[in-house]
Order: sequence, then structure tokens, then C-alpha cells
Amino acid sequence: MPILICIFKFSMRFLYAIFKLFPVNNNRIIFLSRQASSPSIDFKLLESELIDRSDKLNIVFICKRLEKNALSTLGFGIAVIKSMYFIATSKVCVLESYWPAISMLNHKESLKVIQIWHSMGKIKKSGFQTIDKAAGRDMRTARLMNMHENYDLIIAGGSAWNPFYCTSFNTTAEKLYNVGLPRRDYLMTCEQDIKERIYEQHPKLQQKPVVLYAPTFRKSISDKWKGLITSIDLNKFNLIIKGHPNQKISYAEESIFRCDEFTGYELLAVCDYLITDYSAIAVEAALLERKTLYFVYDYEEYKLRNGLNIHLYDEMPGLVFKNAGALVNYMENERYNMEALLNYKNKFLPNVTEKSTVLITNKIMEYMESKL
Repeated sequence: MPILICIFKFSMRFLYAIFKLFPVNNNRIIFLSRQASSPSIDFKLLESELIDRSDKLNIVFICKRLEKNALSTLGFGIAVIKSMYFIATSKVCVLESYWPAISMLNHKESLKVIQIWHSMGKIKKSGFQTIDKAAGRDMRTARLMNMHENYDLIIAGGSAWNPFYCTSFNTTAEKLYNVGLPRRDYLMTCEQDIKERIYEQHPKLQQKPVVLYAPTFRKSISDKWKGLITSIDLNKFNLIIKGHPNQKISYAEESIFRCDEFTGYELLAVCDYLITDYSAIAVEAALLERKTLYFVYDYEEYKLRNGLNIHLYDEMPGLVFKNAGALVNYMENERYNMEALLNYKNKFLPNVTEKSTVLITNKIMEYMESKL
């Protein structure tokens, strides 16, 4: 693997040297993502705000989801090569995950890179925090890939997360901008519209209280989570199961809702309870003040394999369970520690009154107008 990375890096640098001969288009902004093969809601909201600011902008999207198969890897490689031309000729680059051509190459001084990431918090360890852990990369590979280098600005959630952003991205607090993601605006202003669209597609969700189960990604997943299915009385509750975008969850029960046409954070609009574990969807749920319960059947194992940045039992007292039956019993008794949820919201959400989309766009335009 190290030899392949070195060959890939050398080839990229040779080709990029040619692309850098092309002049910079001072109106061009390139958006990059390997989270999905189409622009995320965060990208779309930024695009809309940018177009409102200027009709001269040349906005380019290169979004290619990287799956674990040869065809997807080939397609992603082609997307990376294509991105190199646009990176070399853009004034600003916005990305929401690691992108090889950004971190592994030396760029023109005029290029500014904004990493918005794809979550509003750092509940679980990631990036440099998981070096040499079972769920992370080894240090040699991370160095060869120049992991998370060349960022000028990193969009973060509440300032309480800052130490974890710094260690995850191997950066300093000066590069952090605590304004949250554009989806924050989307959830706050479009909640009713989202709810109506979901009910139009799934009218039966209106008949009973809705429980949304949305776990985080695991490199390997056991069947222990299925204790929820056997514990929740589907005569009393509607259950939606929403796996992580990078991981499919299989189950046979036809009475469980999948709602594939909606994202997990959109489904928060209709849920009465969110059940999660270490996923940052908990931060978005706190934004909407959705009752959140934590099903952490693999708590000790997960701390060893991946690691956590916060102590869930301390931050959400009485709301964290290793046993599905105990969790459901708590939920059925219709009691909930709202004080804990509101404390969590105040601590981990950004302390800003303006829209996140506007604040991030202000930074993009500031970079676009720079004389460099």
C-alpha cells in the first residue's frame, strides 16, 4: 500500500504541475466531496447564497462517493484527476471530507481552502485522533497521504468541540470558525416543510409516535442493535431505521420504515424520539430539541477501537443505555430529562444568531475578493 500511495502521489504532482500552468479564474469556486455523488444540502445552500451575491461566479461541483469496490475506486480516481484542473484554476475550494488532491499537493498561493466537514460536532474521535487505532489509519499511511493538510479555514460547531477539532485535524484554534453547517439553517427554517414532505410520502407515520434509530458508522457491525426491534412495541410506536450513509443495515421486518428518500437529519422533523449512539446526528437533534436516547451496546469496545471525545454518561445523565429493554422501558414511561438535553444544546451548538450559510458565504466572498 505505501508504494502505491507514493506512485499515486508522484503521478498527481507531475500532472498538477501542468494544470498549474493554466491561469486562475478569479470567479471560480470548486466544491469537492466523497461523501456522496451529488451535492449535499450544505453545498446547495452555499451555492444558492453565492448566486444571490453575484451572477459572475463560476461554481463547480465534483462529488464522487467512494465505495469499497474496484469500479468505485476507479471512478473516484478519475474524479480526483478532474478536480486537479479546477483546483489549480480556482480561487476558493470548499470541501466536506478529506480529498487527496487538496492535502497531497502544493497549491498556488491564491487558492484558499475551506473545510466544512460533514457534521456539526466531534462526539467520536476521527482523523489524527484515531491514528494507529483499530478504526483509524496507521501513522505511516497518514503521513504519506498528508492527511488533512492545506486547510485555511475549518468550519466547526460549538466552541466546546474546539480541542477535538484541533487534535482531529492536527491544527490550531485560529483556523476554526464556530458557526455550524448550513443545514442548521435548513432544519431551523424548513422544519414544517420537511415534515409535510415526509408525511406526504409516508402518511402512516402520523398515526403513532415516531422513533428514529440512527447509529454511527462501524467498520464491523454486530446484530446486538437488533435488540431494539424486539424491544420496541410496534403497535405503540412507528420505528424508522436510518443507517449511516456509508453502511447498510439489514433487517427483515416490513413494518419498520426505511424512508430512503430522506436524510437522517430530515427525519428528525417527524420523530418524537431519536435513538443513536456516537453519531453527530445527536447535535442536530439537540438543535431541534428532539428527545434523544443513546443505545451504546458496544460502549467499552467502541472506546477502544475508535474512541470518544465526550463522556456520554456525564453529558446526558440518565439517557444512556447498554440494554435495549431498559431504554424502551424508559421511553414508554414518558419521562425525559429535558434539562440534560437543553444543557447539551447550549454547550455544543454554535453561539451565533446569524445564519450559518450567510457567515460561511461571507468568508468565501472575502477570499474571492482577495488580491492574492
